[in-house]
Amino acid sequence: MARRSNTLDEGELAIIGKKAKSYVETFEDAIQLFLKDCEIRNLRPHTLKFYRSEINTFLSYLKEQDIVVEALKPYHVTEEHIKENVILYLRKYKGAKVVTVNTRLRALRAFFNFLYKEKYIPKNPFENIKLLKDRKHIIATFTKEQLNKLFGQPDLKTFTGVRDYTIMLLLLETGIRANEAVGLTLADIRWEDNLICVRNAKSYRERLVPFQSTMKEQLKKYIAIRGYVETDALFVTVDNTPISKRALQNRIEKYGKEAQLKGVRCSCHTFRHTFAKLCVQQGANIFELQTILGHTSMEIVKTYVNLFGTDVRDRHKEFSPLKVLKLRK
Repeated sequence: MARRSNTLDEGELAIIGKKAKSYVETFEDAIQLFLKDCEIRNLRPHTLKFYRSEINTFLSYLKEQDIVVEALKPYHVTEEHIKENVILYLRKYKGAKVVTVNTRLRALRAFFNFLYKEKYIPKNPFENIKLLKDRKHIIATFTKEQLNKLFGQPDLKTFTGVRDYTIMLLLLETGIRANEAVGLTLADIRWEDNLICVRNAKSYRERLVPFQSTMKEQLKKYIAIRGYVETDALFVTVDNTPISKRALQNRIEKYGKEAQLKGVRCSCHTFRHTFAKLCVQQGANIFELQTILGHTSMEIVKTYVNLFGTDVRDRHKEFSPLKVLKLRK
């Protein structure tokens, strides 16, 4: 008689009420499970799209390295895959910057952390993986001269020109993000209080952002030209549909090229950085800045204050070490 297997099969496990743990078998199933959990946690559609894109990019990298992805199960992925086929591959063969590698790693880490936590895989390949260390870079902002050149680009004889000019003014006046700007509706403007209610916030926390008379007048002009359309979106296209985030980013980049700006990337986020710089230079404190920008952490706000505050610069005039020298004429 043949020797029996010591491991109970499915039928035998069912007799004693124990069901064998089945791990997720395909990446597509794993992705669906992950994205469903993201939806349950009410993450933004943009975030879900980002996660799916990054996971599919990871699989593409494996294919490029002659790994048969079709035969690879999610529970086959090891720490070595992440180190060799993602980190080193991106750095050596793709020439990726540290920030790009870390962006990929964050998305994959969230994916595999979920699979391990929910017991869809037996071991987490990210257990000992850390993000790459990166140097802190100076935050790029527009100079006053660049701002004036930039605001001279939109054609104010056209609807899109007036719209884009108004959006750029709003980005500079309030420091709101591109996603927040395209998410604004007519009802979000509180005219009597000179406030804009930002609902489409990254932190899921609505906030009120002030604006002044110059901005108020420009908004009124734009809305008068906008007229009645079926959507309640504040900023619309010539087809009377809400302008998309990508379309807005493209318009801003276009004006940057036309203005021939040098040494700075022309983007919606550069407007946000510039807003922070100008506010700090004109006396805004760290708490005021955090409230307007909508940051949940003080870290980035502290960076703005440290970079653009004038206190240290002014005091340096008094304690400069060169004052002790008898300099040669």
